[in-house]
Amino acid sequence: MDNRFRGLGVALVTPFRANGAIDHAALAKVIEHQITGGIDYLVVMGTTGESATISTEEKKHLLAQVIEVVHNRIPIVFGIGGNNTAEVVEQLQAFDMDGVDAILSVSPYYNKPTQEGIYQHYKALAQVSLRPIILYNVPGRTMSNIAAETTLRLARDFKNIIAIKEASGNLDQVGLILKHRPEDFLVISGDDALTLPILALGGDGVISVVGNGLPEEFARLVHAALKGDFQTAQKEHLNLIELITLLFVEGNPGGIKEVLKALGLCDVHMRLPLVPVSEGTAKKIYQALADTEVVKM
Repeated sequence: MDNRFRGLGVALVTPFRANGAIDHAALAKVIEHQITGGIDYLVVMGTTGESATISTEEKKHLLAQVIEVVHNRIPIVFGIGGNNTAEVVEQLQAFDMDGVDAILSVSPYYNKPTQEGIYQHYKALAQVSLRPIILYNVPGRTMSNIAAETTLRLARDFKNIIAIKEASGNLDQVGLILKHRPEDFLVISGDDALTLPILALGGDGVISVVGNGLPEEFARLVHAALKGDFQTAQKEHLNLIELITLLFVEGNPGGIKEVLKALGLCDVHMRLPLVPVSEGTAKKIYQALADTEVVKM
């Protein structure tokens, strides 16, 4: 089992300036905040990083900055995925993987492939990837689910497919994967709110959104649960659950960027078609953040 990806991973936001340019100074501040807070690894260019609206050239520059700022202190996972298998294979071969420890690759979206199509897609990626692959199942965005049987088939057939980020919200499915997985295959929560129940079932950690802003608090939850200290984990879960729920009311990453603004780390700007959350939701987020007693509002 690759223990580098057990614990708290954070799906890194991409801070922007008002003119739409990447705010590299804010990005460095956010990364330092997370590392200081005790996260275990960073995930660059996931959904939370607004990867859909960032050009290939920008992704290369952003990845280079993250590698420089992290400076080998924690592992780095880089998001490369899409619904054109040939193009994803090309990207895997074209990107400089120096400093990258693993790839997070979302299941093909929009096309709605069959389970066999999903299997063949990841088979093609596994055959060319120079880094371990973490599958990413998020039916709410892709409109298709990676069935437990398909996940297990991929885990058994390809040694470089080492984990799945499970964001189906289906605990029965997660349980089946955990029961039948190869012993070296990681099951990682893709939902902050379901992290505790997935860890209680035997999961290995989370790739988190709230960890961008509250890394120390969420790390306490994750690390306590992994040690079997569910009393501490439950306390942290209940302290954060209202804030976590509010972060996704108007979509991600609008909610977490409000938290980061309140913490003085970056602004709320996003690239269209995403826009900041409404004033009403922002007020609720600020109140929930104050209730966690992390910051006085």
